[in-house]
Amino acid sequence: MGCDVRVSGLLRRNLQPTLTYWSVFFSFGLCIAFLGPTLLDLRCQTHSSLPQISWVFFSQQLCLLLGSALGGVFKRTLAQSLWALFTSSLAISLVFAAIPFCRNVKVLASVMALAGLAMGCIDTVANMQLVRIYQKDSAVFLQVLHFFVGFGALLSPLIADPFLSEANCLPTNSTDNSTSGSHLLHTSRVLGHHHAAAQPWSNQTLPGLPSQDAAGTRVSYAFWIMALINLPVPMAVLFLLSKERLLTCCPQRRPLLLSADELALETQPPEKEDTASLPPKSHSGHEDLFSCCQRKNFKGAPSSFFAIHVTAALVLFMTDGLTGAYSAFVYSYAVEKPLSVGHKVAGYLPSLFWGFITLGRLISIPISSRVKPATMVFVNVVGVVVTFLVLLVFSYNVVFLFVGTASLGLFLSSTFPSMLAYTEDILQYKGCATTVLVTGAGIGEMVLQMLVGSIFQAQGSYSFLVCGVIFGCLAFTFYILLLFFHRMHPGFSSAPPQDKPLGMESLERYQR
Repeated sequence: MGCDVRVSGLLRRNLQPTLTYWSVFFSFGLCIAFLGPTLLDLRCQTHSSLPQISWVFFSQQLCLLLGSALGGVFKRTLAQSLWALFTSSLAISLVFAAIPFCRNVKVLASVMALAGLAMGCIDTVANMQLVRIYQKDSAVFLQVLHFFVGFGALLSPLIADPFLSEANCLPTNSTDNSTSGSHLLHTSRVLGHHHAAAQPWSNQTLPGLPSQDAAGTRVSYAFWIMALINLPVPMAVLFLLSKERLLTCCPQRRPLLLSADELALETQPPEKEDTASLPPKSHSGHEDLFSCCQRKNFKGAPSSFFAIHVTAALVLFMTDGLTGAYSAFVYSYAVEKPLSVGHKVAGYLPSLFWGFITLGRLISIPISSRVKPATMVFVNVVGVVVTFLVLLVFSYNVVFLFVGTASLGLFLSSTFPSMLAYTEDILQYKGCATTVLVTGAGIGEMVLQMLVGSIFQAQGSYSFLVCGVIFGCLAFTFYILLLFFHRMHPGFSSAPPQDKPLGMESLERYQR
């Protein structure tokens, strides 16, 4: 009870910045989930093939990774962090407004690259700020933070769905024209790539395509609606800048320090308040990627220190990569044989997936205050493997696809915040856990989306589920390795039994 009172007090003290960081992650979620359901309309708009439009995913994820790595540069002062968040959230609104005008796949990829940079910056800065504010109590607040990602990702497919086109806009022959109402033939033409070899990246209109002005008129409204919905987010950041007197028109109240420094004052005598003007020394674990690579940060560290960073990042490489790949290609998987789901019905799958991610993160908020992050990660990775195995066994059943999609969303929902809280706790907020984990997750989303897309194109729809089983098993393997390295890490034996992660007691018995 005392812990809950203390956490509530911390939240009241940091309410506005916390709400602002949560709302900025809503922008992140809006931008991460719309490509899947709008893929066919964007192909029509840009007159591109499936391999060509896949580069849009790649450009977004590559720049998200770069933005995550560079986001640490803006964490040194509160002013830099807030200006970075304001610029990034505003850029996302501008990207949504500009997408309907992108008639060339190269232009669309460039615009999505800008969105990726903004998303990466948001990912790093918001996570770092919340961990710095709440430290040992950050697990609950990180769950809420990632709930807002799920909420935004749920909302964007729902906004897009009424504006998705049911008409075929790809080249057809006389046989196809006689059965143009068939969802299956429409899907085969959409996903087929036998026309792609003869069509270069250009603005040329393919035979049978509607005019450029008509090809994306309806879906344009969805992007403009999302741009308007996102606009209050940069305004909230600007309001926080004004309250902190960090705008040029406002006098600065004091040296620009991170709000985490205020947290340290709670455990210090009043006469030490002047130390707030000094750079924080206990937060060396939250450097940017380039600072983390400096040799001075590695000096004297045990091997388990590096192993924990690497294995935790590999777990998120797999789980976040699966999240991105599943949301991007579950629609295409559903409309292909053997399921042959109608493309309008299949459009609900990304919304269902992100809806249950959102629900899972909402449920995880009270659970995370009672269950250790390590236990939550263990349940998550086991659930992902089991769900993919069930989907693989019942691959011909549409009902199981919808149930499995919901289950997968639940199990993937809290993996990232739980892993982040667990790893930071192991390392006692030293090292570069936040930066390494965010970067590893970003690389996973970029690589696995491209890998799954290539395998899907070459081997067919069944390979989509096989990839899920393989990557899920790898995530579980890396997590078991993380438990071993936690056992080896100095200071583990001094931890009370109730703080040991799930599986550690059995490992101790096994070693004895």
